[in-house]
Amino acid sequence: MPAALEVAAVSVEFAGLRALDGVSLRLEPGEILGLIGPNGSGKTTLVNVITGQLAPLEGRVLCNGDDITGLPPPKIAARGIARSFQIVRLFRQLTVRENVEAGAIARGLGRPAARAVADRLLAEFGLAPRADDFAGNLSYGDERRVEIARALAAAPTFLLLDEPAAGMNEAETDRLLDLLAGLPKAQNLGLLIIDHDIPLIMQLCQRLHVLASGRTIAEGDVASVRRSPEVIAAYLGTAAADA
Repeated sequence: MPAALEVAAVSVEFAGLRALDGVSLRLEPGEILGLIGPNGSGKTTLVNVITGQLAPLEGRVLCNGDDITGLPPPKIAARGIARSFQIVRLFRQLTVRENVEAGAIARGLGRPAARAVADRLLAEFGLAPRADDFAGNLSYGDERRVEIARALAAAPTFLLLDEPAAGMNEAETDRLLDLLAGLPKAQNLGLLIIDHDIPLIMQLCQRLHVLASGRTIAEGDVASVRRSPEVIAAYLGTAAADA
C-alpha cells in the first residue's frame, strides 16, 4: 500500500454532542485535498485529532500504515505531519528568521543548516526583507506566511493548513496559491487545506472532502462535489455550483 495519511471512522464528542461522527479520509503524498464545510462542521476538530491535540472517542489515524492515534503532538510531528492553526502561533519575541529556523531545528538540523533552510523559504515566501524583524511586529498576512514557512522547514510528508489565506489581500492570496500549488510535486508532499475562500479551494485542490454537522456529506473531484445536492444545500449555494 502506498504511503498515506488515513483517518478511519473517527468520532469525537464534546459534552455528549458528536463533533465528528465516523469520518474517514485519505491523503497521499503529491496531492492537494480541500476540507470544507460550514462553521462548526468539524474541520478543525478533525485536524486536531490527526495532529494529536485531541483523542478520538472512536476510530484510528494511520500514517504510512502505522497507528498514530492519540500520540502526543511532538511524536506525530516526528512522523512527518505538520500543521498551521486558525489562530497564528508564532514566537513573537523571536525574529522572523528564527521562527522559521525553529522548524528546521525541530527535525534535527544544526543552526547553520537551519538558517540556510530558513533563508531559502523566506525568499520563496517573499519575506526575506522581514527576516530580522520581530515576529510580533508583522501584519496578520505576513504572520500566516511565516507560520507556513516554519511548518515547511520541518520537511513534513503531510502538511495541514487551517485557513492559510486568512488576513491576506488578493495579491497576497494569489502569491500564496502559486506557492502552495507547486509544493506537492516539488516535495512529494500531501497537502490538506481548510479554507472558506471557495474560489481558492476550487482552483487549488484536486479533491474535496465536505463535512456538515460532523459527518462526511461528499468527497471526490471538484467538479462532482460542487454539484452535489447535499453540498449545495449545506454550504456552497446555487451560485457556486453554477460557477
